Amino acid sequence: MYVILTSKPGQFRTETVRGLRPLEAYDYLFYGHTKAHFVIAELLEERTKIRVVEDDTAIVNDVPVKFLEKFETTEQALKELQHLTTFGHMDTELRKTALPAS
Repeated sequence: MYVILTSKPGQFRTETVRGLRPLEAYDYLFYGHTKAHFVIAELLEERTKIRVVEDDTAIVNDVPVKFLEKFETTEQALKELQHLTTFGHMDTELRKTALPAS
């Protein structure tokens, strides 16, 4: 199973934790400005909790993966990302980026 982790610069970041293996990363650009960062990760442990850290307050929330949509393949996850980031004729781009060094 695969999940999509979302981070929004200036708002919050989602951290990769034990039980997840990041596979692909993408930046979402809206009219040339980065609005979000996505990571498609393999779910290795069903009881994993995703760590979400708010940027301005540093509040940490550990969210169980049962609340995230899961995908059978990375291709399905990417197709969902493409669907979520396309709005008619607006200038949007989903740009593949390198995964952060571990």
